[in-house]
Amino acid sequence: MSPSRRALVGGLSALALGACDRKGAGAATAAAWRAVRPLKDVAPFPVGTCLMTPEIQDPAFVDLALRHFSQMTPEFEMKMERTVADDGGYRFDASDSIADFCRQNRLRLHATTLIWYAQKPPAFERLQGDRVAFEQKLRDYVSAVMGRYRGLARGWDVLNEAVAEDGNGYRGGIWQATLGDDYSRLAFELAHEADPESLLFLNDYNLEIMPAKLDAFQRLLESLLKAGAPVTGIGTQSHLNADLPPGQAARAIQALARFGLPIHVSELDISTRQGVLSFQDSATRLRSQARVAAEVADAFMALPPAQRYAFTTWGVRDKDSWLCKSPNAGDGSDQPLLFDNQGDPKPAFDAVEAAFGSVRPAARPQARPEDRY
Repeated sequence: MSPSRRALVGGLSALALGACDRKGAGAATAAAWRAVRPLKDVAPFPVGTCLMTPEIQDPAFVDLALRHFSQMTPEFEMKMERTVADDGGYRFDASDSIADFCRQNRLRLHATTLIWYAQKPPAFERLQGDRVAFEQKLRDYVSAVMGRYRGLARGWDVLNEAVAEDGNGYRGGIWQATLGDDYSRLAFELAHEADPESLLFLNDYNLEIMPAKLDAFQRLLESLLKAGAPVTGIGTQSHLNADLPPGQAARAIQALARFGLPIHVSELDISTRQGVLSFQDSATRLRSQARVAAEVADAFMALPPAQRYAFTTWGVRDKDSWLCKSPNAGDGSDQPLLFDNQGDPKPAFDAVEAAFGSVRPAARPQARPEDRY
């Protein structure tokens, strides 16, 4: 994950709904005129997206989201930066709005995230010299936030992005510094105490493109399970580029499948403006994006049904993506999602829809991803 994404977290809730550059969007969606089946009706598992409270007020966003998605993840407004006040109190107004939206529209809620190494709320920082008080505050927080959405949130990202980018060690922030190396096990135990019915996820990114990080992620997962931590799900964010070499996304999902736990493709987007394809024409980039989307969706479909927790895209329309809303989004012309700025389906949508509606890849002749289009 790029530094720009981490920098975005602190100020994202204050941003207005951004709009990526619309140039070329119409030409890139030549098949947009035709009716398409809702993804949630095609997939034999929940199909998710993320949202923020301003998007609930956008009728076009709501119409498209409700048509195609059956699960919602709060993009930012359930994280500590929003829910933990400086004085140690809690602010649930924004997350309550998203929860109410899910209840009213019979959507499943996937909640994120309890502990993220980058988080350091002042209310916790002040307690760093007192392990007992720090742990009690964490216990109170987990109980408060998970208890509030108990029965609605089917799953929680308990520990987010804990593995170092190069796979050499772990990133624990103030949590590890105060609670020691065992902080990750404690986090899952507290989460299980707060909501025994929720699936509890270890979630990370760049597992597809960094073999050393994928290995370290698996070692962390193995150590947690060996220690008896109630890890009951695996999240692979899947922030990818359209030039991802064929086979890498599938290999990552296959590696994670060996644990037998439910797997969540938790934050899928496929940038068309990063990597070696950034200077190619739009049609070429979108075809490459569709090839990557097809591989991820096919690999997910190949999982045993019990391991297919949900398939989540990190936004609905291109202009809803953090890659377009970020202050470091450049000219805002990235097109990372399944729908363009106008809400029309792109080739990546067709690729995902085809994979979801197909028989399992293992039961049909194998085609190279690059031959798909």
